[in-house]
Amino acid sequence: MKSIIVPVDFSNQSEKALKVAASLAKEQNAELFVLHMLELSPAIMGESGYISQEQVVHLIKLGEKRFSDFLDKPYLKDITVTPVIKHYKVFSEVAEVAEKHKADLIVMGSNGADGLQEIFIGSNTERVVRTSDVPVLVIKGNEVDNFNPKNFVFASDFEEESVPALKKAKKMAELLGSKLHLVYINTPGDEFMSTNDAYAKISKFLDEANVGMEVEIFNDYTVEKGVINFSKKIGADLIGIPTHGRRGLSHFFMGSIGEDIANHSEAPVITFKI
Repeated sequence: MKSIIVPVDFSNQSEKALKVAASLAKEQNAELFVLHMLELSPAIMGESGYISQEQVVHLIKLGEKRFSDFLDKPYLKDITVTPVIKHYKVFSEVAEVAEKHKADLIVMGSNGADGLQEIFIGSNTERVVRTSDVPVLVIKGNEVDNFNPKNFVFASDFEEESVPALKKAKKMAELLGSKLHLVYINTPGDEFMSTNDAYAKISKFLDEANVGMEVEIFNDYTVEKGVINFSKKIGADLIGIPTHGRRGLSHFFMGSIGEDIANHSEAPVITFKI
C-alpha cells in the first residue's frame, strides 16, 4: 500500500480506526491521510451567511487546533501523516480525496451496536461505501492496537458481476499477508443448489476470474448466519463483502446480514465495489 485514508470526527470509534490505519501504514510503509470535515454549512460560509466572516475564521481555527491536538498521538510517530481538512461535511469528498491521493484503502470507525442498518444504510460509512472505488475497512467496537489479520473470509454468490470484488479481495489479502478463504453459503429454499451444481457455478466463476483457489460450500439457514458461522469456524480476523457502489450492498447480502455481521461478528468488515 502507498496511501491510506482515515476520516476522523474525534470520537472514540474514529480513534480506533486511526490506530488500525496507523498500524497498517507502519506495516506497509504507507502515507496516512487523516481527513476531518468541519461541520460548516455553505450558507454559513457564504457572504450572506448567518455569522460574520471573522466568526467563520475563528471556528475554522478552533477546528484546526482540535484536529492538531487529536493527531498528537504516540502511535503516529515514525509515520508520514498528512492532515486534510474539508470545510463542509460532504461524504462524497472522502472518495474524492482517496482518488486524488491514489489511496489503496479507506479506514472508518463504527460502533456496530444497532446492526448494519445503522452502520451502512443512511449513515456516514454507507455514504463513503457508495461513492468509493477503493476498499473500505470498517472497524467496529473492539480495540485493535496491531491490525494483522491472518484469516480473511470473502463470501460471494459467485455471479459474474462479483469477479472484480474477488480480485480486489485477493490483492488485499496479499498486501496484508492474510490467508484468503472463499466461501459459498448454501441455504434451503429457492436458492438451494446441489453440491454438483454449486461447484459447477463456482468453477465457471473462478475460470472467469482466472483465479486458482479452493472454495468451501457451507450450509446454513441463511446467508448471513452462514457467513458468521463459517467465519467463527475458521477464526476469521476479517470478513469481506461485495458492494454495488451507489446501490449499496449487493443483493446477495441484503436482509438480516446487518444484524448478524455488525452485532455478532468479532471481525472487522471490508467492502469491495463490484
